[in-house]
Amino acid sequence: MFAFLGGFAYRWRWFVVSAWALLFLAAVPVLPHIERPLKVGGFSSPEIESARAREILERELGLAPSTLVIIFQSERLVASEPAFFAQVEDALAGLPSLPHVTDILLPADDRHLVSPDGRTAYALVGIDLPPEEAQRDVPAYEASLRPQPDLSTLVAGAPAFYADIETVSQRDLRRAELIAFPFALLALLLVFGSAVAAVVPLAVGGLGVAAVLLSLYGIAHIIDLSIFVLNLATMLGLGLAVDYSLFVTSRFREELVAQRGDVPRAVERAIAMAGRAVFFSGLTVLIGLSGLSFFSFMFLRSVGISGVVVVFFSTLAALTLLPAILGIVGTRIDRLRIVRFRGSGTDRDVEDGFWAALSRRVMARPVLVLIPTLALLLLLGAPFLGVNVSSPDGTILPKDLPSRQGFDILTEEYGAGEISPFVIAIQSPTSVFRPENVAAIYDFTTKLAQDPRVTRVQSITSYERPVSREQAVALLGARRALDRFGVDTSVGQLANDRTALVLAYTRYLANDDRNHDLLAEVRGTTLGGDLTMLTDGGTAEIVDIVDLMYRDFPRAVALIVIATYLVLLILFRSVLLPLKAIAMNTLSILASYGALVWVFQEGHLSGLLRFTPLGFVEASLPVIMFCVLFGLSMDYEVFLLSRVREEWERTGDNERSVALGLQRSGRIITSAALIVVVVTASFVTADVILIKALGLGIALAVFLDATVVRALLVPATMRLLGRWNWWMPSRLQRALPGRSLMEKSVS
Repeated sequence: MFAFLGGFAYRWRWFVVSAWALLFLAAVPVLPHIERPLKVGGFSSPEIESARAREILERELGLAPSTLVIIFQSERLVASEPAFFAQVEDALAGLPSLPHVTDILLPADDRHLVSPDGRTAYALVGIDLPPEEAQRDVPAYEASLRPQPDLSTLVAGAPAFYADIETVSQRDLRRAELIAFPFALLALLLVFGSAVAAVVPLAVGGLGVAAVLLSLYGIAHIIDLSIFVLNLATMLGLGLAVDYSLFVTSRFREELVAQRGDVPRAVERAIAMAGRAVFFSGLTVLIGLSGLSFFSFMFLRSVGISGVVVVFFSTLAALTLLPAILGIVGTRIDRLRIVRFRGSGTDRDVEDGFWAALSRRVMARPVLVLIPTLALLLLLGAPFLGVNVSSPDGTILPKDLPSRQGFDILTEEYGAGEISPFVIAIQSPTSVFRPENVAAIYDFTTKLAQDPRVTRVQSITSYERPVSREQAVALLGARRALDRFGVDTSVGQLANDRTALVLAYTRYLANDDRNHDLLAEVRGTTLGGDLTMLTDGGTAEIVDIVDLMYRDFPRAVALIVIATYLVLLILFRSVLLPLKAIAMNTLSILASYGALVWVFQEGHLSGLLRFTPLGFVEASLPVIMFCVLFGLSMDYEVFLLSRVREEWERTGDNERSVALGLQRSGRIITSAALIVVVVTASFVTADVILIKALGLGIALAVFLDATVVRALLVPATMRLLGRWNWWMPSRLQRALPGRSLMEKSVS
């Protein structure tokens, strides 16, 4: 089939190239606006308790889905003065007329909105849209704020945070592209030694990425996709497309020598052999990324969907566009030579090469190589034993963005817990206002207010001065009576017959362990009367997201491992080689996990990489990295074992097969890995720590996989396994579908 595909691409080469050129032209008008249909956020799920609590409060009490925080500061006025309040009101006068604004709480109406030093105050603007949708309107809200002579203004809150995420993601993407393309071209020049051979894979990669982005733009109009898919699609799309093109182009150059310049035959054989490996490599990457579809979060599903699109177009470009271009370029592939290409692909070159010599040294002392390299990888992964997994807050953004500056001001002026209180929804099947239920709420909120971790509590039973339980019940009755006579006592903002709201402000940031402990205690509390409660807020959402994510993770890992094993079993007709491949992948992933903890949790190299240490590893990173790296690392395993299997079927000599296979593929695998490392490492320059960590983690894992794992561990283990590498029970052999990967389809 692959030989036929190569022949077809050659015969219709101008048609194939024209079709891809039209696809690129269709993408050009879309690329400047690619982010428009994409969503920011996607880290929540209706399954979690915090989301259910939020839905109840929005439905029952009209709580705004998102809140904009407008911060005011002055060097001349004190925030408690009438002049300060007057300028705040004037600044906000244009906001109520804007769409989706539901209410505004002014600092004049709540003294807690004024900082202790009297120089800062903030207003809360309710928006009837989720933060990821409200962020689109943030520029309009900012434009409506009237300048004041004595006040400086800053817009923060969840919608502003999401708007800044979109801004900085686009900035990161442009910066990474400017770095990745020139360095990838330089790496390809060093690999191939000629400008023509170097430009071909990069051109195929660029067209592949354009097709991917065009497809994601269309898909985003049908289903929700996260803004972060742009970074991953570019990172993975360029890396994979160039990788696959490099393998096929290298094989094409070998075949040109073997076929004495017969271009059609060289194209056909290159696709029959390397193209087949590309197809199955793409399949293993696809399996890894498809594991993200098992998660409940839109963000992770988006990454999985974009990964599937990336693999599809990268593989399609390598199997159609690339052979067509090679057919057109033909023997001119080595034109504009910069350095001399070493190695013609003959047996003499193979047996005398660096990789064969290295392989023979490793296989001569496999145990002496296996033990220290295994120890090295385990040592690199050791920091992961102390991992603290959590979800991010405003600190993931650089300090030059308004929402991060607002986050810092609120934290410094009001305390860490001011920006993310516990939001507790209490419900009753009868009435919240029954005396026994009011008494139960009083007992709960009083105990909560007395906790040293809590600074203040707002509820229908909370007052500035302490009151007894009986007084709280009586006062609430009196306030409700006044409400019936048209006097606003704010009871309706905190409760109705079915639901009551309790706000508990703590001393700590949302992801602090002390808040986690308090949340567990709150959720473990049994209320009196007939009351039940659900807890929302920053801490609750972080805990719920992490718990749900890592509830789904083992299932995704199991399915990825089983599916990959079955594909490799069919591919290589070996029971043990797939197990070895899975073990090797796990080691390189473990090492990259250790690096995440060492760098981003513990803060090593934070000055060099320009970020503030988080004190934790962002929860989705290990999940995404496992799914991406498991398939990506398997890529190199497939290419290496493809050549080893090819030699094994030809000679039946295990040691010679490993030596020849490693020599024929080792340089190309290392070069391909270099391209991926260059592309992914360019994202280390990102300002969003999530993207920075993903780029560093993938780059490190691929580097270790292509050097330590493939160059040392693989030949060592294959030497120790001997003929057991290729063991397959005859009954299983007959039961498996298809043919061996390297079974000759062209003579």
